[in-house]
Formats: sequence, structure tokens, C-alpha cells
Amino acid sequence: MYRKKMVKILFVILCVMAVAVVAVILFFQTPPFGRLPRGERLERIRRSPNFRDGEFRNQEPTSLMTSEKGRWEAMLDFVFKKSPEGLRPEHPVPSVKTDLRALDPDRELLVWFGHSSYLFQLGGKRILVDPVFCGAAPVSFLNKPFPGTDIYSPEDMPDIDYLVITHDHWDHLDYGTVTQLKGRVRKVVCPLGVGEHFEYWGYEPERLVELDWNETAVPDSGFTVHCLPARHFSGRGLRSNRTLWASFLVEVAGRKVYIGGDGGYGAHYAGIGERFPGIDLAVLENGQYNVDWRYIHTLPKYLHAEAEALGAKRVLTVHHSKYALARHRWDEPLENARKLAEDSSLEVLCPMIGEVVEWSVK
Repeated sequence: MYRKKMVKILFVILCVMAVAVVAVILFFQTPPFGRLPRGERLERIRRSPNFRDGEFRNQEPTSLMTSEKGRWEAMLDFVFKKSPEGLRPEHPVPSVKTDLRALDPDRELLVWFGHSSYLFQLGGKRILVDPVFCGAAPVSFLNKPFPGTDIYSPEDMPDIDYLVITHDHWDHLDYGTVTQLKGRVRKVVCPLGVGEHFEYWGYEPERLVELDWNETAVPDSGFTVHCLPARHFSGRGLRSNRTLWASFLVEVAGRKVYIGGDGGYGAHYAGIGERFPGIDLAVLENGQYNVDWRYIHTLPKYLHAEAEALGAKRVLTVHHSKYALARHRWDEPLENARKLAEDSSLEVLCPMIGEVVEWSVK
């Protein structure tokens, strides 16, 4: 009798486990996770000099984690360990709601939306970078925005000439945002492989400008975009590095804007600075850093070195002030930016979320 009872209990446990496994598999197949490259896109990826042994590789040897913890163990620690003091603000983060649709497209300006999302206008073009207005994680209870920072939605965006996506992590490529913007985006600029997500989500292939490192496209007269290296990784599900991560340099109306994306310090900054002298604005990562992942996110001590290597005239730091994805104080990146301005001759832009920054090159 006891043996039969144990067999029944074991059977129930196995059934529950099987249902849980199926549920997880089905969850990872829902549309927000996107789709891995296939067909002609996959063949193009396999021909890339940056794709080896089944995945994209950084130019320099790069460990994702430098501690004994693996990626998933570190993530679980972050979710379930007690939060350190100051990880999230006690009061709403200062912000301003600007009527973006009413802005004259011929005005040269910049608006930062917190974290790595921003809009800039140059030469009559509207460029929107890494917009995340619906959620930065596959489930809503993860990566909640700070109070006061989620004042913008996809509906607030004007018509966009170029939607630039630096890589496919959830805090840079938001399914809800890009699907809601689909009818108001003329072209998407993204790294190789990321276009698969957009096609899966209903974007036509002819609207995609999908580039490998050191490839250049001229989608419009007077608008040039260069896809450049970054030191990071990619992935929206269980498999990493099947799509490329990148930085971009945009040339429009005689101006050069460097879109840094995510990534650690490396020799590629000096190479980009030599190749593109006179960068007018460099947008650099500053936040969500930790010594355990120092090769894939920029530590504060390297901010000045990156800007100097690029030869940038102005700097805007991003990847902060909206989400807590690391263990530092929420406002530490703001202090980093102020210190950068004090300790260097750089002009460092420190706008409030939603503030319009008039941008004219002297």
C-alpha cells in the first residue's frame, strides 16, 4: 500500500514537472521573445568575419562574468537578494513631459527619456534610439521603472525617420514599443540578425537597414550610418550571441553623432576616433556596471578615456536613471557625469528626462 502511494505521488510530481517544462517552453516562444535568424539572413550571418563557432564574438577576448558566478546565478542573486540602500530613489525622479509631436522637425535638438532611450533631430531627420516605453523585461514585475520616469509612451513619439536599435536585449529592444510604432517608422537601423525580430513582428524587409560591423549604408541623400564594434553580447532568451550588438556613427548635415550602445572599454574606441575625427556628440553608457561584468559594461573610471579616445566634443551619458540592473546607487551615474564635466574639458550634457536640449555645433 505504501509503495503504491509513493508511486502515485511520484507520478503526480513528474506530471507537474512536465507541465512546468512545457509552460516554460511555450513562454519562450511567445512573440515578445522574437525569433532567431533563419534562411538567407542566417547564411549572411555565417559569412560574417565576426561570427565563429556558432555565435558572434567580440574583437577582444571578453568574459561575460569575471566572478565564479554564472550569468543565471548572478541574475537570480539580483532578483532575490535584499536590495542595497539607494538602489531605487525614495522620491520620483525629476522629469518633464514635452509635446514631442509639436516640435519643429527642423530644430536641432535632443530629448533623453531615461536609460538608453533618446530622440535627436538633425538635418530635418528624426532619429529614435533604443526606445523602451512598455517594459524592459519579459515579465512586468522585473525591471520596474523608477517613479517619475515612465511618463512617455509610444503614442507620444512623433513620426520617426530612423529607429536605431543597438542590440536585442530587453532594455534596448522593447516589443511593445516597436510594434506600436510600426506605422510611424520609416526605416529601422539595426545590427546583423536583429532584423529577424522585426520581420517576425511585421516590419517589411525593405524597411530594414541591417548591418555588420564596419559596414556603411546611405539610405538617404545626406544621411550616412556606419555600424561599428562594441564590446558586449546579445540575446532575448536562452541562447546568446546569435544576433550582433553594435555601436553606430551617424553622419547627417555635416554632423557626426556616435551612438555607443552597451559595452565595456576596449581598443575599438581609439580605432573609431581615428577613423572618424571630429565627432560632435558621443552618447556613452554610464550605469548598470559592476566589477563582475567589467568587460561588457563601462566602469566609471573609463568614461573619460572613452570620450578622449573618440575625440568627442560633447558627451551624453545614458543607461541610467530609470531601471536598477546593477547594485550601485541609482544616482551614482549622475555623479559620474558631473565628475566627468568637472575633471575634463568636455561639454557633458546632463538633461532632465524629457527636457529639450537645443543642440548646435559651434
